Amino acid sequence: MRSDRSGLGTAVQFHSILFDRPEAGADVDGAQEPGCFADLNLDQVLASMTAGREEYDLTPFFYTPMRDVAGVDYRHEILRDLEQQPVFDMVGRFARRMQTMRRHLAQAQRLHYRYQQESLFLDAVDLYCQAVDTLAQELSGLDVTSRGFTALREYLADYVAGDAFASLAGETQERKTALASVDYCVHIKGNRVRVSKYEGEADYSAEIETTFAKFKQGAVKSYRVKLPDVLDMNHIEAQVLDIVARLYPDVFLALDDYCARRRDYLDATIGRFDREVQFLVAYLEYIEQFKSVGLTFCYPDVGAGSTDVWADRAFDLALANKLVPEKSALVCNDFYLNDPERILVVTGPNQGGKTTFARMFGQLHYLASLGYPVPGRRARLSLPDRVLTHFEVEEDLATLRGKLEDELFRVHEILEQATSDSIIVMNESFTSTTLSDALLLGAEVITQVTELGSLCVYVTFVDELASLSDATVSMVSTVLPDNPAERTYRIVRKPADGLAYAAAIAEKYGLTYESLHRRIAR
Repeated sequence: MRSDRSGLGTAVQFHSILFDRPEAGADVDGAQEPGCFADLNLDQVLASMTAGREEYDLTPFFYTPMRDVAGVDYRHEILRDLEQQPVFDMVGRFARRMQTMRRHLAQAQRLHYRYQQESLFLDAVDLYCQAVDTLAQELSGLDVTSRGFTALREYLADYVAGDAFASLAGETQERKTALASVDYCVHIKGNRVRVSKYEGEADYSAEIETTFAKFKQGAVKSYRVKLPDVLDMNHIEAQVLDIVARLYPDVFLALDDYCARRRDYLDATIGRFDREVQFLVAYLEYIEQFKSVGLTFCYPDVGAGSTDVWADRAFDLALANKLVPEKSALVCNDFYLNDPERILVVTGPNQGGKTTFARMFGQLHYLASLGYPVPGRRARLSLPDRVLTHFEVEEDLATLRGKLEDELFRVHEILEQATSDSIIVMNESFTSTTLSDALLLGAEVITQVTELGSLCVYVTFVDELASLSDATVSMVSTVLPDNPAERTYRIVRKPADGLAYAAAIAEKYGLTYESLHRRIAR
């Protein structure tokens, strides 16, 4: 089935390289940052991933997770095609040509004289035609299997073969040829400048070079001065160009007409592809630094409301972004939940990787909802309708609430929004209260989460919460057996050992191994 496209002929129904349905990405540019971003350090991932690509404004795509499995599968297919080096290189070449085109247009906007602006506009259109035609040719010869790229291939073939594109490309070459045929002479005498058509006057440069050639002895130093590459003209150059335009009125009137009629030359669908594909390319380039040191990524098996979720050798992507450049070791972790298990209760000593594990869990599910490969060797994840987080925040005097009251208020908001398809990450909640109150409040929260059926990670110092019901699974941050002060950063599935609260109290009162060792050493 074919559809009209703003006077540029007809085309197959390709609309987006990111969204399998037109309505899925309809409001993407109005997307707001999800509340979980800062807690999960996804803002750091986004900043690193999009550095140098500001012209594409990729942030809204990162704020727009997929809500259905079909949309995720669509992106998986395209990313697998992009992982083929010829396809990746093809997209890179197209992107560079389009970037050059935009630089020409931006430069034209900064100039002051009309004919200079029109010349740069003409060059920009020529670059666009070359970029699209080359992309169509190269893509036609590549073995792509995704629905996105095969539909794009058909779209481009139809577009390039259409009368509208042929007219655009043909007229662009006509205008460039006409401008190249303009020859003129500039006569300078004193402070007078006269401009005339070139009438076959002799070119003395060849004669001068021949005359002085006999004096040349071997290689000599060049005294040529490179003129500055400044496009903007001074007023004398502008007047010369105006006179040339009067000498060749047909050429320049045709250029004026061309620029007026071709202002909207850029095909909207191709322009959208140029922007959207960078959301995928940027991530593939970003994770390559981690793959190069042996960390693995996988396409997760994603299902809405999955009863079983798991991941092998998963890691916190934001932490990897910090440690890998420093050549520091990164610890990977595993987890699994089998029906009726829904909640991972993580206990253990402070600074043992509990918060990192919680962030990792949230990151995995959010990245999976973007259709990205996730950090890990293998994974089966749930496609969330939202990721909700509760991390410690500074007291806000404007709310007139104490810390515990504020925590309860925020937890209440989370439970109000959560559904059976939600991911909840709660980190060190209710640490400002007593053990008995933290147990009471934590048990109530976990009970409500269980009733909702949400997937949850609950980091706590209260060991009793780890065995509250069949829905809870205990995971513990481990230490070296012969040196409890040294963390392994491994989070393993085993019963809580009863030391978490003791460790928290010891740290609060300066009675940890490290604190006592420092004091004794004095």
